[in-house]
Amino acid sequence: MPRFSVIVPAFRVQAYLHACLDSVLAQSFKDYEIVVVDDCSPDACGPIADEYARRDHRVTALHLPRNTGLGPARNAGMGRAAGDYLIFLDGDDTLLPDALQTIADRIDATREPDVLMYDYARTYWTGRSVRNVLAAHLDEGGPARFRLTDRPELLRLLMVVWNKAYRRAFIEAEGFTFPPGYYEDTPWTYPVLMSAGSIAVLDAVCVSYRQRRRGNILSTTSEKHFDVFDQYDRVFAFIDARPELALWRPVMFRRMLDHFSALFASRDRLPHHSRAAFFRRAAASCRRYRTPGAPVPRRAQLRHGLLRLGARRTYQALSGAQRLGGRLRRGSAAVRRAVRGAALRAHYRIQSRLPLRSRDAVFAARGSGGYTGSPAAIEAKVRELVPGVRTAWICRAVDAHTVPTGTRHLVPGTFAHWTALARSAYLVNDAAFDRGLVKRRGQVLLQTHEGTPLRTVGTDLLDRPAAARGTDFEQLLRSVDTWDFSLSANPHSTLVRERAYPSAYLTLEYGSPRNDVYHRTGPADVARLRETLGIPAGSTALLYAPTHRDYRRVQQPALDLERLVRVLGPQFVVLARAPQLAGPGGHRAPHSRIIDVSGHRSVETLALASDALITDYASLMFDYVNLDRPVVLHLADIEAYEAARGTYFDITAFPPGIVARGQDELFDIFATDHWRGSRSAQLRAAFRARFCPYDDGYAAERVVRRVFLGETDGLPLPVPSAARRTPSALPAQDGAGAGVKS
Repeated sequence: MPRFSVIVPAFRVQAYLHACLDSVLAQSFKDYEIVVVDDCSPDACGPIADEYARRDHRVTALHLPRNTGLGPARNAGMGRAAGDYLIFLDGDDTLLPDALQTIADRIDATREPDVLMYDYARTYWTGRSVRNVLAAHLDEGGPARFRLTDRPELLRLLMVVWNKAYRRAFIEAEGFTFPPGYYEDTPWTYPVLMSAGSIAVLDAVCVSYRQRRRGNILSTTSEKHFDVFDQYDRVFAFIDARPELALWRPVMFRRMLDHFSALFASRDRLPHHSRAAFFRRAAASCRRYRTPGAPVPRRAQLRHGLLRLGARRTYQALSGAQRLGGRLRRGSAAVRRAVRGAALRAHYRIQSRLPLRSRDAVFAARGSGGYTGSPAAIEAKVRELVPGVRTAWICRAVDAHTVPTGTRHLVPGTFAHWTALARSAYLVNDAAFDRGLVKRRGQVLLQTHEGTPLRTVGTDLLDRPAAARGTDFEQLLRSVDTWDFSLSANPHSTLVRERAYPSAYLTLEYGSPRNDVYHRTGPADVARLRETLGIPAGSTALLYAPTHRDYRRVQQPALDLERLVRVLGPQFVVLARAPQLAGPGGHRAPHSRIIDVSGHRSVETLALASDALITDYASLMFDYVNLDRPVVLHLADIEAYEAARGTYFDITAFPPGIVARGQDELFDIFATDHWRGSRSAQLRAAFRARFCPYDDGYAAERVVRRVFLGETDGLPLPVPSAARRTPSALPAQDGAGAGVKS
């Protein structure tokens, strides 16, 4: 018996069926069957299904003698299914790589729920991919299994059949089948969710929902949209037959009203001559099933009332007035924005015609964040080495306190900000300046970047739309063309960026200025940093710093930190730099030996204060090895991460330390002291030699002398690694790193 039965109804999808079936057959998880139901399709869907059935024994081609519609075709597929779980996939959609493995893992982790709900992304014919905007409702926090009454907000998600996996025994025991007609998902999904004894969620995109330019059945103009009334009749009949579900009647009544309103408001679904009849049918259904109780937003109350009364002309007038009012409000706000924008652009053009200020330099980092990173290290060195310079830092008002005294603070989008961009001779950033910047002759722009790239960047993302997240590549290349200098930490970064950011800039392979602090901070300073962070004396501090997952909207910790500190024992504390831990005001993690540092602006400070790093794909690993302290990689989802984002080399083949593929394996690495053994040291040394050849504490000085002082000879040469002192040694700690609980 296979784990999954993937049921694929096929009707007039010959152009997409190959991609659909290939996406299933390419899955890393192999315990499944595919049932392709040819719904008497007049195109080549039947022969395509037969071809796949001949090539792979897991594929069954089922041919219906006449066209029955999507619902009955799915029923036919269920009749042939033998899997533990049913998964429905429309013939023009696809599964993402590793989707079945991710679904299987979540089913196992949640002890085989009746229904598992997962996420999808809309993929447009242009290639653009956009994740479901309501994905936050799939947050995996809280109980792993629950009933719909515990999380009724799940009903706000798209009520379709193909974003869920169903335990077949549950479906068969309840006797669920699909009805004929349009909107066949409605009397399936609502009853299934209301009846399920256990539901679980998976916060991961598993399905690519194709948005066809033309040809989507539900977007066609037809009187078949009247089928929606029969489908809600079936939903209410199901509720009426089960008294224990009566609490859902008000909710379903409101959902029905919203559905009818949306259909009536859509101008391309109902034939013009049938709109009055549709409204009458909708009013009759509303009167028949009226069940007050579900809260209705104020803006919808009048519309629902008019629908129940059958006041079509008043309803249409109200809708027209609401549309007009919305346009007027948006127009007023747009006018205010346009006036201010025009004033700023005019100001910028005027300032751009005035002479450059040859001693002015503007710096920014991480999208107008606080004073940090390589730009901050360079700014400090500029004030030290360049006489008469006037520096300014662009950041939000909330981060103004991070800017040093003597450096001007500029708020993005202000007249002072645009004046500085227009008049300053030097522009330094690790990201991109405002897209309105027009670089002047004589201005020098230095791009420092945010670290050594492991994951795919720049134009290399052209083939990865989910990771690119709507990147404007033309604008990206316009920005790249403004660079005079591109700072590189190592030959790997140089080769990657000169291909991913093609232009005529000069690469400065000088090392990473933000790493200078690792070579210039002594044990006494480290001790003060540890005390400031609240690290108990004598403790071993582990910095946990995972990176963002492109394929997940809501970021969830991949590591159970409370269990980790229990396994490690009282000598260990964890500095948790994980954005998903931070709440309003930056709450602390619940365990006394977990210190939440998610809101800390300086990752360099956290690295200096720690004894070892636990991370996954974060570029921090390339900087951290400068400290010559252990690194452990936790790569539980490496296949999914590489499929979504892509990497430039196999980090498991050339890691900076010991690699754990799962949580239990990571615990064993610490329990056996393998994390700081001789193998760990060997891996770290090789990694540091490859990626930190110029990090010696003088990178910022080399940059300033070359870019700001124009020196090309006599720059401080990198210190050979064999001659470097051990950087930033930790202060002596009695008992630090003592045994780990097994």
